[in-house]
Amino acid sequence: MEQVEKEITGMIGQSNEQVKKLHEIVQKTMEEEELIVNNLLHPPKEILTRGQRISDKVARFGGSWAFICSFAVILVLWVLFNVLSPLSDRFDPYPFILMNLVLSCIAALQAPIIMMSQNRQEEKDRMRNENDYLVNLKAELEIRSLHQKIDILLEEQVQELYKSQEAQLALLKELMTKIEKLESKSR
Repeated sequence: MEQVEKEITGMIGQSNEQVKKLHEIVQKTMEEEELIVNNLLHPPKEILTRGQRISDKVARFGGSWAFICSFAVILVLWVLFNVLSPLSDRFDPYPFILMNLVLSCIAALQAPIIMMSQNRQEEKDRMRNENDYLVNLKAELEIRSLHQKIDILLEEQVQELYKSQEAQLALLKELMTKIEKLESKSR
């Protein structure tokens, strides 16, 4: 009877070992995921130079409705003043050559500044896309790894089941022989 108890205790111990292995795998995976999540939630701060901050502000304002509306109001006032005021007060008569020069200068200065801001934004987008790719790749590798771990655990469980069944069959045979011996003694 003690041998039977030892075998049952051994089977329970093997099941406990499998549960401990699963627990260790889950805990290790959670620790790895915690690092990734922390990096995604708290990305390193971008350090901008003064010129980069200015180019961002110019691009933000130059691409806004406030800029378009204020610029349209200035142009309308310019044209109205130079058309309706007395000839002596007009600083830019009808072909509005000075206005065209000012517009060209603004466009010539604004375009490269906006391009600098867009280039930097493009670089940030490229880095973000690269980070997304790496996260997706890691997720895929983790899924593959989990599949492999599950397959290994299933194989181990099947082997343990076979061992358990063999032990149970041996116990049953032993019990059957003992029962047969008891029956033969009682007859």
